[in-house]
Amino acid sequence: MTRSTTTTGTATATATRYDRRMYALMNRREAAALYATAARRRAVVGVHVLLTLASIAVWLLMVLDADALWPAFVLLALVLPWCVAAGAINAATRGLLELRGRMLDERQLAERDRVRALAHRITTGILLLAAAVMGAVTWFTDVRFEGLAFAALFSALVIHWVMPLWVAGLRAEDDEPDLYGDPVAE
Repeated sequence: MTRSTTTTGTATATATRYDRRMYALMNRREAAALYATAARRRAVVGVHVLLTLASIAVWLLMVLDADALWPAFVLLALVLPWCVAAGAINAATRGLLELRGRMLDERQLAERDRVRALAHRITTGILLLAAAVMGAVTWFTDVRFEGLAFAALFSALVIHWVMPLWVAGLRAEDDEPDLYGDPVAE
């Protein structure tokens, strides 16, 4: 494996060919119009949230009703737009969550820590709320959730997995305008 020394911020790190390729990929600007403004980034994150929730629902339908074949085709149809939206969020954050730490400067490392901490707090709040609602419903009614435990745990796992991406996409800032005539920045 080829290694070279690069300087990111004030730290010197060894970058592999994979690191350099991912850095170049995450910093491509061809699709910058998708996420150039805060409103567009919010829209992309909203679309990604909806596609994620739809994918969870369809996958659970597929698992719970093994005889039906149509959910598999719907899930396949959701994968491509989900990947495009995830790629747009990653590009908007310039690979904040996807790049290895040695490819980020101190400011980016601090932002990644803030994003992960905020995502953890949001996910914890969602899980606390879900547990409280399920506990209250079980306590005050005759409804039992044994059959829904798998669906709830799977949904919580997926949301926990993608929450940092959503938070990073919502926290990303607009690029500085290019003084040398970049048409995306104008």
